[in-house]
Amino acid sequence: MIGSIILTIALIASAVAMIMYYLSFKGYSNTINIARISYHTTVVFVIAAAFLLMQAILTHQFQYKYVYEYSGKGLPLGLLISTFYAGQEGSFFLWAFFTAIIGVILQQYSSKRGDLEPRVMAVYTLATTFLLLMISPLLKNPFAYIWLEDNFITVKNINPSFLGMPFMQNFIFSDNTNGQNFVKMGPQLYSQLANSGIAIKDFIIQGKGLNPLLQNFWMQIHPPMLFVGFAMSTVPFAFALAALMKNDYKEWVKQSLPWVLSGAMILGFAIMLGGYWAYGVLGWGGYWGWDPVENSSLVPWLIGVASIHTLLVQRRSINKDGNGIGEFAKTNLILCILTYVLVLYSTFLTRSGILGDASVHSFTDPGYSVYLFLVIFIGTFTLLGFGLLIYRWKFLSKQTEQYKNLLNRELALFTGAVTIIASALIVLVGTSTPIFGTSVEIKFYSELNLPIAIIIGLLNGLSLLLKWKFTDSKEIFRKSVFAVSASVVLSALVVIVGGVSDLMMILLTLSSSFALFVNLEIVYKIIRGNPKMMGAYIAHIGIAVFLLGVVGSGHFSNQVAVQLPKGETKEVLGYSLTFTGYEPYDNGAKYKFNVEVKKGNSSAVVSPVMFVSDFNNSLMREPDIWQMLTKDFYIAPSSYDDGTQSKGNQVALEKGYSTTFENTKITFTGFNFPKDAMNTMMGGGDFQIGAKLTVEFNGQLKEVEPLMKNVKGKRNFIPVEIKEANLKIEIAQLDASGKVNLILTKLNGEQVTSAPKEILAVEASVKPFINLVWLGVLLTVAGFFVSVVRRTKESNK
Repeated sequence: MIGSIILTIALIASAVAMIMYYLSFKGYSNTINIARISYHTTVVFVIAAAFLLMQAILTHQFQYKYVYEYSGKGLPLGLLISTFYAGQEGSFFLWAFFTAIIGVILQQYSSKRGDLEPRVMAVYTLATTFLLLMISPLLKNPFAYIWLEDNFITVKNINPSFLGMPFMQNFIFSDNTNGQNFVKMGPQLYSQLANSGIAIKDFIIQGKGLNPLLQNFWMQIHPPMLFVGFAMSTVPFAFALAALMKNDYKEWVKQSLPWVLSGAMILGFAIMLGGYWAYGVLGWGGYWGWDPVENSSLVPWLIGVASIHTLLVQRRSINKDGNGIGEFAKTNLILCILTYVLVLYSTFLTRSGILGDASVHSFTDPGYSVYLFLVIFIGTFTLLGFGLLIYRWKFLSKQTEQYKNLLNRELALFTGAVTIIASALIVLVGTSTPIFGTSVEIKFYSELNLPIAIIIGLLNGLSLLLKWKFTDSKEIFRKSVFAVSASVVLSALVVIVGGVSDLMMILLTLSSSFALFVNLEIVYKIIRGNPKMMGAYIAHIGIAVFLLGVVGSGHFSNQVAVQLPKGETKEVLGYSLTFTGYEPYDNGAKYKFNVEVKKGNSSAVVSPVMFVSDFNNSLMREPDIWQMLTKDFYIAPSSYDDGTQSKGNQVALEKGYSTTFENTKITFTGFNFPKDAMNTMMGGGDFQIGAKLTVEFNGQLKEVEPLMKNVKGKRNFIPVEIKEANLKIEIAQLDASGKVNLILTKLNGEQVTSAPKEILAVEASVKPFINLVWLGVLLTVAGFFVSVVRRTKESNK
């Protein structure tokens, strides 16, 4: 109860601060101090509420529904702390918490810059108020008690000493499908327990726990950093509206630029931390899968990055002319407004349940009231931002300058911004399709963004060869000789040595190399003279290195499915793999499957993990990686057969996997499943399904297809015979998960007897130059940081 009261006080104080700040802007006296006191009250009470929720989590107070749903005893301290933001209520709370803290810094920052504070903080506290309203007792309250509405709790999480009490029999139910028993926790049971003097925290002794996919080190870093980025996006929005409120656009660029840079740095780094997390945990071997939830955070980042380039032009033109509002003022206002609106839109996509079937990251349906509130949240800030912009549009249009020369840095930066916006638009369209009940394939993003990436690489380098206002074409040629020559040589090496033949990959390599060498040359010239100017160039080097890493890890990556019998060495992608056995760890809850990997004089033990999670009773798989300087060797586990699953000559195969029988290799390549087979099956009609196999023996390769036919309700299995290999293959069973069980026998009737073998099935892959991706990210972040320091100092002048 106390937590809900504290959050309500924080909400009221935030609303008072918003009103007082607005009245101060309108000229009312004695309101600025009330606004400041109210806002600091908000922050103090938000911190207090966060402390209470964290205490409830650390002390396992399962009487709170949120604590029960997402935490549990037995979690390591770091992961237990991370359950603070594992669900909707907590993640909204974390967002509100960071927004409140950043607001203190913003209030101090703006108070030193004339009349900026009332305008900026009036808008900013509006955002704080909306976020606090979201976690108020009216909507997603993290302090809601578990007994306020009926919840079914598995019996194993209940204190067994209370289950035998007479009244408990009215609240215990069984699920006949899985044999589990549940206790119906609700107002009636709470009343009975209270009358018996039993506290809920003593009655419920264990929580559901944390989703095993989230039980990773990066869970402690990635989400908090992402929400810091989301909170930071509020500031440029506030600065843009503050400029529109006063109708003064000379100072806002200088004042807001450090915040835009900081927000883009943090949000971008958070996004790629998520990519690194996916690469090391999910097992599909990539760092970006164009998942709608991943995309939803990428779009506002792209818009924010685009705004940086046009803000620089406006700032430069204001300083240069000494009057007017500078170039691209309207563009900058639109982009700064859009950045925050798109953060809200990404929240709507993630939290509304719309992406439930399209993304592994999305939350479930939060209910109609929260859904409606999210729509109102987006609508309010969209109408407020763009409504005020439309109101000032006539004045802004009068200040717009027309270009007289095309060869200048201003136009190059604007073109780069437009290109980045085009990429954001593509991602936004693809991400939004689930709203209309459809979705796009991954190639939609890849094919449309690839030419954009090529253009970005070229503009990355070209814009820095141009001067402000005007550049002589001969000077461009002279400055670009080294970069063009070096990039052509590097691209030629990639084509000749690497065997790259795809034209778009070659062009991406060429444009990225060009950007790399242009920026390297500039850094070399200024590093001894004025290193504080290097931020943009380091960031551009990072982007170029990142794109080269995308080419290397994408084009040169190889992957193969292989089965590893214990003790037998197999050659895979130029490496020798030997499965040496498994070992339990984490108190026997998980198992490491040790694979010795050798190449030349180098070797490593790679240990992917598999375990059955108590959280959802599902088999969980975690890859392991041998990380080298120029490549990664990546092993993702698929399945493990201890030798008792196969009876006689029966073997189970997943798509892409092989088995060996009497020196003959059989590979399952997929099912031949006619389009109308499913409807026929559902209707009880006749149908036929084939298992497509590739058989290798004595240097020969054959494709065969044993069949399963259903005729008049009777199932028949039609085998295939390969006389040259003395082999008969018959389907024993088809698995809905995509496996096929085959019976392998000799045609001449000889019996095959062999000792059962442990077999580990894995996906092995080589990821060349993957480290360029991570290096590019780090360089980009470093460049942003240097730029933030520089622009912050400049904003004080």
